[in-house]
Amino acid sequence: MSTDRWPAWVYAEGDEPDFRFSLANERTFLAWLRTTLALIAAGVAVNVIDFGISEGVVHGLSALLLGLGVITPATAFVRWARAERAMRHETPLPSMGALAVVLTCVVLLVAAILAVVVVVL
Repeated sequence: MSTDRWPAWVYAEGDEPDFRFSLANERTFLAWLRTTLALIAAGVAVNVIDFGISEGVVHGLSALLLGLGVITPATAFVRWARAERAMRHETPLPSMGALAVVLTCVVLLVAAILAVVVVVL
């Protein structure tokens, strides 16, 4: 057991899992970070590109995308840490629960609004 790894609350207990599973967990975390970059880029793009719609809608969509871009990495870190701890304790992987449903619904809603704006206008 190594206690010099960060964060200690993840690595201080349990046994080292198979490195393939730890690497898969890290790849998932990195995928969430890529999603974060896409959300932030979309937020900036919505604010820069002229869609011919009202400024309030543009700023609202942009703020929503940027807000999701802020929430996503924090959620990804918590998810990674909980999965790593579960693997170290050989317990079932935790679920994101209602947060996953809420985030998915918000992202789908924003995507639908953007699709309508781009296709119709």
